[in-house]
Amino acid sequence: MPLFSGLTEADLEGFDLGLSELSLQPWQTIFDQDDASNDLYFLLSGALLAVLWTSEGREIVFSRFRIGAYFGELAAFDGVPRSLAVVAKTEARVLVMKRQSFLKLFNEVPVIRERVALELVSRIRILTLRNLEMTTLTVEQRVGAYLLRLAAEHGGVTRGAVIENAPTHAEIAGSIGANREMVSRSISKFAKRGAIKSSRQRIEICDPETLTEELGDVMSKEYDLAKT
Repeated sequence: MPLFSGLTEADLEGFDLGLSELSLQPWQTIFDQDDASNDLYFLLSGALLAVLWTSEGREIVFSRFRIGAYFGELAAFDGVPRSLAVVAKTEARVLVMKRQSFLKLFNEVPVIRERVALELVSRIRILTLRNLEMTTLTVEQRVGAYLLRLAAEHGGVTRGAVIENAPTHAEIAGSIGANREMVSRSISKFAKRGAIKSSRQRIEICDPETLTEELGDVMSKEYDLAKT
């Protein structure tokens, strides 16, 4: 788990981490939006989605979690009900840490505090970029941006990069504020232009530059971020 990378037993001596393990079935909910729980979670295996359901029943996908990632820290910090739901897309295993243990680690272990703070800063920057995308880019451009970010998360934006266990068109649509049909058309256009090869749960990046054509300064910043 990256949050604890490099730490030794001595660094954590005297801390009761209070960890327990939870096994999940596909589409099982870990916690729902407005849930009053405040524990912290770490993903050990499987795939999870952070989603919000609107009053009209529309699903908005906010994030997919990497193995080893932690989530749920906002409620652990302020005790306010959850703003999003987290559900298992596949069979999954998570570790559960009690709020008190997380807050003690944050307050007393400088490395933990710095990593959590930097992660929160990174999320704010990403949300700022997502807001710009939603207000300035077309659906096709937003699909291109999403694929670049996904490739970066899977090892880098390079020719031949492969995204395994790729999200469905419906998931992409829920992530970028579009509908599934518009996403499917955009994916088909990129494939015809040679930018990607798409098959079931697999996307290969063939020409990253094509994904960023005519996207302007906003997308240039995003592409630079994706390549780092």
